Amino acid sequence: MARTTTKTAATTAAPATAAKPARKAAAVKPAAKPSAATPEQPAAKAKPAAKAKPAPAAKPAAKAKPTPAPKPAPKAKAAPAPKAAPAAKKAPARKAPRARKPIAPDRLEALVKAAVQSLEDDKADNIVVLDVTGRASYADRLIVASGQVERQLQAMASHVEDALAKEGLKLKRNDMQSSPEWVLIDAGDLIVHLFLPDTRATFNLEKLWSGAAPQDAADPI
Repeated sequence: MARTTTKTAATTAAPATAAKPARKAAAVKPAAKPSAATPEQPAAKAKPAAKAKPAPAAKPAAKAKPTPAPKPAPKAKAAPAPKAAPAAKKAPARKAPRARKPIAPDRLEALVKAAVQSLEDDKADNIVVLDVTGRASYADRLIVASGQVERQLQAMASHVEDALAKEGLKLKRNDMQSSPEWVLIDAGDLIVHLFLPDTRATFNLEKLWSGAAPQDAADPI
């Protein structure tokens, strides 16, 4: 019984169906053979870089317009200066008195007559002859007459000079002095004053020599 048990046990202990051998490992595929050497393809030519377009030159900056200079402020008009009072009229400068040689009375009267006649011919106005003998140191006779314009005064003076020359008295250049309003002729003992009317009224020689005896121009004696 015991043996049967043992046998049975032994039978029972028989090895189980042998295990199936493990699956063969998957065959390792050989590495892919390198393909036949292919000629190296030339590398693709790099496209030339696009030429950089030159940047457009910067436009010159607009010229700054010169700022117009500020206009000078208008000059303030100066108040007109008050007109100066007209200067007193001056008589023609008289030369220094010379040593006077008295001439004969008839000679003096001939000169006076010749001068008066010349003035009358030139239409002189208000001819007056003053006898200043003993009162004036520079002459014995004064003749005062008027003309309307300067040109008439100059003509009258020139004609008186000619009339005296005919009587033998030739005047020197400095014996006649003139201004636009007054001509003075120094003929030694005879002095001739030719005025414009306003100037004659200003100096008023007739009044200055009011003590002198006026003579009629037509009859100087």
